[in-house]
Amino acid sequence: MPWRRRRNRVSALEGGREEEAPPEAAAVPSALLTSPQQTEAAAERILLRGIFEIGRDSCDVVLSERALRWRPIQPERPAGDSKYDLLCKEEFIELKDIFSVKLKRRWSVKQQRSGTLLGITLFICLKKEQNKLKNSTLDLINLSEDHCDIWFRQFKKILAVMEYEGHALSLLKECELQGFDGVVCVGGDGSASEVAHALLLRAQKNAGMETDRILIPVRAQLPLGLIPAGSTNVLAHSLHGVPHVITATLHIIMGHVQLVDVCTFSTAGKLLRFGFSAMFGFGGRTLALAEKYRWMSPNQRRDFAVVKALAKLKAEDCEISFLPFNSSDDVQERRAQGSPKSDCNDQWQMIQGQFLNVSIMAIPCLCSVAPRGLAPNTRLNNGSMALIIARNTSRPEFIKHLKRYAGVKNQFNFPFVETYTVEEVKVHPRNNTGGYNPEEEEDETASENCFPWNVDGDLMEVASEVHIKLHPRLISLYGGSMEEINDSKVTSNCF
Repeated sequence: MPWRRRRNRVSALEGGREEEAPPEAAAVPSALLTSPQQTEAAAERILLRGIFEIGRDSCDVVLSERALRWRPIQPERPAGDSKYDLLCKEEFIELKDIFSVKLKRRWSVKQQRSGTLLGITLFICLKKEQNKLKNSTLDLINLSEDHCDIWFRQFKKILAVMEYEGHALSLLKECELQGFDGVVCVGGDGSASEVAHALLLRAQKNAGMETDRILIPVRAQLPLGLIPAGSTNVLAHSLHGVPHVITATLHIIMGHVQLVDVCTFSTAGKLLRFGFSAMFGFGGRTLALAEKYRWMSPNQRRDFAVVKALAKLKAEDCEISFLPFNSSDDVQERRAQGSPKSDCNDQWQMIQGQFLNVSIMAIPCLCSVAPRGLAPNTRLNNGSMALIIARNTSRPEFIKHLKRYAGVKNQFNFPFVETYTVEEVKVHPRNNTGGYNPEEEEDETASENCFPWNVDGDLMEVASEVHIKLHPRLISLYGGSMEEINDSKVTSNCF
């Protein structure tokens, strides 16, 4: 719906007929209900009603099932006063145009934990001319903590119904996929990984396998297309070599398909999820911090979380076991055929100590902050993962290591950084507090007794050892660099 500003207030007077429905149907004279739209609006179930300051006016605000409506509170005036009618004209926002909400606070140097509550800020998508979209905000000012908390919780509940984590997984579990050539995801890394996970789970279910404990997963039945629309787009960037929407779309149209390695993440023998990359330690803590500031823009909360995680930099006491990659042809053929047991000659190795960050990556993980990739020495389907470990060191040295990712110098050329090419990894934290310290003023990175993991940009909290195992060429993705694309077009009928 088009919008315009009037004395710092959001108004719905431009670009279409304004709804005049008052907050409650019982309070409306029947003569005023002259249109079906007004009747329908008046009949909406009211969720909340209260007083907020909007712009310069105290307003009667009503939250219904489909809209937020407000009208300035004015002293009584004679009926028919045109100036009074204009001032009291109702304004509204449709709930489908609200995409985020946060508590609005004023901060000062003396306030360490939480600032003075001012009210609630709504983040709104505005429709402008020529199909353009623009974001805006609406502040609902009220100094009552209890009052704002009730409204904030209700807005969060409404937004959770519109779109929620696991939505794509839920849809693909129920959707009938027969007759489709592939699935296309428009979004960032979290959405892409969720759809890939859903397709693989669906394939296991269709094969009659128990999805809680998967030893030898079967390949996804449909190819997945990725059109990058997120803040980092690591998976799409690694797949296509560039984060370019047109390139990604043309790969789908042309039917270019690339087989890609996938990892399973399990704990205590139970499958947690399928994925392509993971970080434990600094990478997990940074994401856990960023998740608590989702009202910020993606780039803002990412930068803020990195700075805050660096300020509270700490190492985790871990034991890491891994199975080195064996490139011999007979071993790779056996594993490609899905042999469930490791060869008797396979030798697990173990290291332990204090680690700042642990990365396990089956793909190069290209992104804007790491144009060469977080794991530049691995490929999409070479049957191995990169294990990158940063041992405990000083904060300045660790920051130097992070800065190297943005340049052309070797980011691993530090005495505290170790790299391995592996097929399986087990990360076992040797304390059970999940980084939680009750003596600290505030712990924002993990639930008690849980450790935060960053799996393809999604937060995963686990209390015990995590087992990561590579499964070669488990899913087909539309795309790939031109050198890797097969000469002939491949369709879903080949799988």
